[in-house]
Amino acid sequence: MESEGDPRVHVALNLLLSFVFSAVVVRGLALVDLAEFAWTNVATATVFLFLVTWVVVLRR
Repeated sequence: MESEGDPRVHVALNLLLSFVFSAVVVRGLALVDLAEFAWTNVATATVFLFLVTWVVVLRR
């Protein structure tokens, strides 16, 4: 028997992991002078990654 778990946990983990990954990517882009490290850039990347992940997960 397979349990899908609590969707709130999925949302929280998706948001947390999207934020961490986005912060690392934006920081890396800032190190090579391709983008400025700003919290708005991190937030934008987080929202984008969160939504893409959400759509991909719902397609199953």
